[in-house]
Amino acid sequence: MAKTITAPRPALLAPGLSRLERWKLRGPLLPALIFTILLTQFPFLLTLIYSVQNWNLLSAKPAVFNGGANFLDTFGDEVFWRSIGNTGLMTGVSTVACIVVGLGLALLLNHKFPGRGIARTLAITPFFVMPVAVTLFWRSAMFDPGFGLFGWFSRLLGLPAVNWLSEYPLAALIILLTWRFTPFALLILIAGLQSAPQEQLEAARVDGAGPLRQFGSILVPHLRPYIELTALLLAMNLVQTFGEIALLTAGGPAFGTTNITYYIYLKGFNSFDLGTASAFGVVALVITIALVLPALRLLSGIFQKEGRR
Repeated sequence: MAKTITAPRPALLAPGLSRLERWKLRGPLLPALIFTILLTQFPFLLTLIYSVQNWNLLSAKPAVFNGGANFLDTFGDEVFWRSIGNTGLMTGVSTVACIVVGLGLALLLNHKFPGRGIARTLAITPFFVMPVAVTLFWRSAMFDPGFGLFGWFSRLLGLPAVNWLSEYPLAALIILLTWRFTPFALLILIAGLQSAPQEQLEAARVDGAGPLRQFGSILVPHLRPYIELTALLLAMNLVQTFGEIALLTAGGPAFGTTNITYYIYLKGFNSFDLGTASAFGVVALVITIALVLPALRLLSGIFQKEGRR
């Protein structure tokens, strides 16, 4: 009986190297590591320091330690918790919409047809357009009730034109975010479709399974890690939405479209209350980490199972 020979796994660093030699090999990476730490952790440390101080740039008083009173103010700020709710609503609805639309486009663009390369390029173009340009275009050319495309389409159907930005501002933001981030979902999902098990799909066709049965029984289980990875990355991007809110609705009306990122900006650069803004940022970071960590663990477990197959 023939024995299976398993190749040894290569070591990252040779075991016989001394500590000095190992540090010499790691040395070229140290400048990048130091730069990353200074760029990310130093501002975070300053945020922690400011979050426990009374510091308003409009006041002549110097910054003083307040024993964490800023964090207590956070729990009593109705607008802060409303911005948390707006963030969750915008992020959740936009993420689901991007995945649904992106999956539909991926299924269409995964088939061969004349001009498929051009169609794929056009489908991912919105993701690479500057957010400011996109938002200004949608504000004037799409949502404007007088000469926007939505208003023209409503009049074509004999319906009154809707002023989206004053009547349905949150829906307008979700539509814009879905349009902008759907290509991102499309890129990941179409890569998942291209790695689908063709043998299983062919066997299912031979057995008489229709497209819906193939999609539900084969493609959905195969695409599950890709869908969850897409949802995680989309949520991490959408929770930081700022430019679209600032240019489209300015957080209004009555803070109805203000997310946590924009509210921290208002506290820090409109009210110039840097202490409270820093505390809000720390609380928002803790909430975001608490929501993201379970998803990361779930996703890591799924990919580990896939790697062992």
